[in-house]
Amino acid sequence: MARYKACIDVHLILRRDTDILLGLRRNTGYADGCWHLPSGHTEEGESATAAVVREAAEEIGVTLAEGDVRFVHVMHHRTNEGRLALFFQASRWTGEVTNREPDKCAGWQWFALDALPEAMIPYAAQALAHVGKGEPYAERCWQ
Repeated sequence: MARYKACIDVHLILRRDTDILLGLRRNTGYADGCWHLPSGHTEEGESATAAVVREAAEEIGVTLAEGDVRFVHVMHHRTNEGRLALFFQASRWTGEVTNREPDKCAGWQWFALDALPEAMIPYAAQALAHVGKGEPYAERCWQ
């Protein structure tokens, strides 16, 4: 049997008081029309913290200091290729949120944690619920 390999995703829960930032996906081929956190994949030789800092700059134009990024949750998500989704939270950054990838995102909007949009990518909504309960680990689609 071949060794199992999983893709590592990083997701940013950018907090402004009780609000979080979500982007409306478009033209990606996955979950277009759904809201999602700033996110991406780790690159060869890159730590997860460095990846979330890089993705924040690439997608929303803000600069995060690695020391201001806190790991809050991991979700082992079963897909065809397998995924480990790492969720990080930050409430300090420099720069203004801007849509740096308008070909993939229709726009960014702040939402209250208790009033998230219904059209969210399901695993992200589930992860946010776990984060809200202080649960650092969850599994999705394994049963």
